[in-house]
Amino acid sequence: MVKEAISSLNLKRGDTALDATIDGGGHAKEILKKILPDGKLIGLDADENILERAKETLKDFEGHFKLVNENFRDMDRVLLKEGSIKNLNAALFDLGLSSYQLENSARGFSIKESGPLDMRMDARINLTAYTIVNRFKERDLSDLIARYGEERYHSRIAKAIALERSKGPITTTKELAEVIRRAVGYRYSRQKIDPATRTFQAIRIIVNDELTALEEGLKKAVAWLASGARICVISFHSLEDRIVKNIFKGYFRLGILKIVTKKPLRPMREEVLSNPRSRSAKLRVAERL
Repeated sequence: MVKEAISSLNLKRGDTALDATIDGGGHAKEILKKILPDGKLIGLDADENILERAKETLKDFEGHFKLVNENFRDMDRVLLKEGSIKNLNAALFDLGLSSYQLENSARGFSIKESGPLDMRMDARINLTAYTIVNRFKERDLSDLIARYGEERYHSRIAKAIALERSKGPITTTKELAEVIRRAVGYRYSRQKIDPATRTFQAIRIIVNDELTALEEGLKKAVAWLASGARICVISFHSLEDRIVKNIFKGYFRLGILKIVTKKPLRPMREEVLSNPRSRSAKLRVAERL
């Protein structure tokens, strides 16, 4: 949803913009085209490896952007360190997993490829998927799969994981996915998603503390917005979207934000056909009063 997001930001020359999830730099490149020659972009990402890819994408805009290896929950520290930035004219959050992260089996995000049970976006954090899968109590596993994966068969999945690890530790994504498929695969026979999808989502959310980080990041972004500045958020599952929706509504009631998108924008059919992962994307936009 690059076109929709960039259009919704209402960018102009000289703006200071924040790309809170720089990824490969696709959104950032389009932002820079709008805000040059006098504008500046700050790009954040918790994944240090992704910053190298973004730097290559943005090489033609050298001197007009700064990339920082930080989670967006810590944007205030980054912006204050810049010194010259008083406020933001635009902020963009794209909460989807990077294709680079999904396709690199060594990162442990993929349910299709075998890799270590890691799932950390930031290698500096200590908790990994391996710890959750092999050391959390069965009841705690069941609870987190239910809450963060919205998985109907959470108890059955947790029980299967507990049984499997009693024979020896589960060490790879392939092993974990197969345990889940054996436990509930037949119940997903008429669904489009892999039976392991929701459980992997739940574990990843816990490893990276994603929902708390999102709440903190959104609130800090709103605080940094100048009057008339817009914030755009692209979410990919209902837990994220609910947080965005409720925070925007809360600031609307306080007279701090105007909600631009009464209902979230969805990707066009052509985009979904060319990029199936975009099918669940929702874009919400608000403007600082």
